[in-house]
Amino acid sequence: MRFTNTITIDRSRDSVFAYLADLENLPRWNYAIQETRKVSAGPVAVGSRFHQVRTVPVHREETLEVVEYEPGRTLTIAGTLNALPARLRYVLESGGHGTVLTNTVDLATSGMLTLVTPLATRQIRSAVAANLEVLKQILERAGNQLPRSTGLP
Repeated sequence: MRFTNTITIDRSRDSVFAYLADLENLPRWNYAIQETRKVSAGPVAVGSRFHQVRTVPVHREETLEVVEYEPGRTLTIAGTLNALPARLRYVLESGGHGTVLTNTVDLATSGMLTLVTPLATRQIRSAVAANLEVLKQILERAGNQLPRSTGLP
């Protein structure tokens, strides 16, 4: 299962990337996530690992790893999402006065799930689009009053 969502955020690429790459911010904009915590040492980079607690559609603990990290441009995360092997890629491009964020999600499906993949893809894509809209709202809030100290300009 693969799908893409694109959204334009009225913030600089560096600001969007900084907030996005701090995966501990995920519960603030993804309704399905209760907690995401960095479990590896050092700043976020390729190889950084995170432990995540998901509550939707069921309670599940997950592990994520940053596999591509190009500040201001590209962030790719691999791991399991709701027990499915997954790869999430975020590509940031300058667009007008803001940032065009393209998110591509690859979920490996097997067995009975492959029979409902077309319907599931539409539903999951819609849920991810809603989460990205929350991310946009957070980042576009007036002033620099972001929920976490991210060093954003």
